[in-house]
Amino acid sequence: MTKLLEEAMQTALTLSPDIQDDIARVVLVMAGREEPILPMTAAEEASFALSREQAARGEFASDERMQRLWSKDL
Repeated sequence: MTKLLEEAMQTALTLSPDIQDDIARVVLVMAGREEPILPMTAAEEASFALSREQAARGEFASDERMQRLWSKDL
């Protein structure tokens, strides 16, 4: 382990468990572990799957809908 990495790990030990987990996820991703940094909830995964299905069918929001979305006039 390099001196810089050792210093970073020692510093991380002083942080909250949640922040330590965030740091650990980033390190694991950078080391080649193929997992998302922030895992999705089941509801988020379902919503994402639905969005992918809609996109595969060519179902996209209209320009008008997107304009309303960006102007927050939903």
